[in-house]
Formats: sequence, structure tokens, C-alpha cells
Amino acid sequence: MTGDGCDELFAGYSFLFGLEKEKLDSELVKLWSVMTFSSVPLTRALGMEARLPYLDPDFKDFAMKLDSRYKVRTENGQIYGKWILRKAYEKLLPREVTWRVKTPIEFGSGTTALSALFTRKISDAEFDDKKGKYLAEDEVTVRNKEQLFYYEVYRSVIGVPHPTSMEGKVCPQCNSNVADEATYCRTCGAYPI
Repeated sequence: MTGDGCDELFAGYSFLFGLEKEKLDSELVKLWSVMTFSSVPLTRALGMEARLPYLDPDFKDFAMKLDSRYKVRTENGQIYGKWILRKAYEKLLPREVTWRVKTPIEFGSGTTALSALFTRKISDAEFDDKKGKYLAEDEVTVRNKEQLFYYEVYRSVIGVPHPTSMEGKVCPQCNSNVADEATYCRTCGAYPI
């Protein structure tokens, strides 16, 4: 079971919290048009099956039609996304669960420690040399030492990213094709594009 789709359907991301209603509604529609989740192909590759209850067609339809004023609201002086879901469970679950401030996945998973690791392992000189090399040779922009590490793995296994089609939108940082409505690149993580 996964929670895939909940943040997108119920405005769980903090970058949505300060928006006026019209802009919030517009941003949610954009999110819904591009939301995809890796849980299904990942579990399938492992011989398992993912269940995504928030993306059940009837529930998804309900969530998309729900007025956004029930998605982002202030509770006890704090702005929360997924407000209606929190409210629905506040008498069933402890307050520290229902009203927990959302942490980005990189904090909850502990992957923020990787940036510090790569900062220690890769010297500034090596980073600058390789950043310049990959920009000149591959036309790929490497933003930081962590991305440099991942790019070198990608490059050694898959090769230099390039557009598979000259039609449509291309990431300005790695030259991979991206969906016309995409706001980020799935290959290199560039945002916004």
C-alpha cells in the first residue's frame, strides 16, 4: 500500500500553501496532469503488486472535484495541506500523527546525508574539472557534487543523455526529452524547466 497521489490530490506540498484559491486550483490541475509514480513498475519488477488507494478512480474523482478550501487551511495557527484528511482522522489518531508537519521525502528517508558525503568525497577542483568537461563534451549541466556522482553512474550505464526525438520539449540541462507539460526533468531532476 502506498500513499501515492495524496499530496497531489489534496495539496500536501508546502509550495502550494500561500497561493490564492484561483492559483492553487490551477497548480493542482497542472500537478494532476503530470503526476506519475514509480511504485507500480518498481513493485512489478520485484514480483509484487502496489496498491494505490488514493488513485482509485472514484476516490480520485472525488478528490479532484473537492473544493480546494478543504485541502489547504489554517489549524491552530499553522497552515496545513491535506487538511480534510487530517480533520477526518483527528479523533481516531494521535494529534502528533494527524497534525504532523510534512517533511520532504529527502528528509524523511535520510538521503539528505548523501549531499554531505559527496561534498567530502569529491574535491572542489575535481568537481570544477568534471563539471566543465561534461558541459563541453556532453552538453550536460551538472549542478552539484551529488549530481556529479549520479551523472557518472548514469553515463557509464546508459550513456550520454540525448533527445530521442527532435520534436517536443527538451530539458535545457541534460537534453533529454520531457513531456510538453512537464515542469521538471525525470532524467536529471532539473526544475523548473
